[in-house]
Amino acid sequence: MPSWAVLPPNAPTNSTTILHSDFTSYSPDLVSTLKQHDACIWTLGVSASGRDEAEFIKITNEFPMALASALKAGEVGEGREAGKPFRFVWFSGASADETEKSMAMSPRIKGKTENDITKLCEETPGMQAYILRPGGFHPSTKYPEDTKHQRGKLESVAGNVLWPVLRLTAPSLLISAEQVSAAALAVAKGMYAEQKLFNNKQLLEIANRLGVTVKA
Repeated sequence: MPSWAVLPPNAPTNSTTILHSDFTSYSPDLVSTLKQHDACIWTLGVSASGRDEAEFIKITNEFPMALASALKAGEVGEGREAGKPFRFVWFSGASADETEKSMAMSPRIKGKTENDITKLCEETPGMQAYILRPGGFHPSTKYPEDTKHQRGKLESVAGNVLWPVLRLTAPSLLISAEQVSAAALAVAKGMYAEQKLFNNKQLLEIANRLGVTVKA
C-alpha cells in the first residue's frame, strides 16, 4: 500500500474505515458496501506541478471516473426513494475550464472531468453529480500534522506567507480546510440539492451559514 494511503493520526475512529489502494478498480462487494450510503465526496487529487499529462489525467479523471462507473454498473440508484439520490460530490478547482479548450493542463483536465462525471450521473438513475470549485486552500490549523500529507515544505512555506496577505486583499478567493469540509458535507447531505456547481464564494457562504468561519 502506498504511503499516502495511510490514515493520518487524527482520523476518526468512530466510523467504518476501508483502506483501498487501487483507485482504478472496485470489486462488486466493495461497490455493494458503498452504495448503501447516500453520497461520495471525492477529494483525492494532486497538483499539476511537476507531473506529465498522462499521470495527471490518471489521478484527476480516471480515478474518480472508475468509481463513478463502478457505482453505475452496481445500480447505485436501485431502490432509492424519490428525491433521495446518491450524490457524487467531486472536488474540482476554481480554474476549471468546462469548455476543455484551455492551453493549461490542470484547467482543461479538471473541466473534462467535471463534464464526464456530470454526464455519467445524468445517465444513471438515482445518481446526481455536484461539482465544487474551491479557491486558494489552506490546510487545517487545528491539525497541523495534516499539512505534511497535503503539501511539500516549499508549498507550505509559500502558503503561510501568502495566506495572510490574500486574506486582506482577496478573501473571497480563499477557503480553509474547516470551511470547505463543512460546505462539502452540506452538499453531500442534500442541503443544496437544486444547485450542481459551487464556486469558492458560494462554498464560503455555505460554511458561514453553518457557523464555520475558521481562518488560518
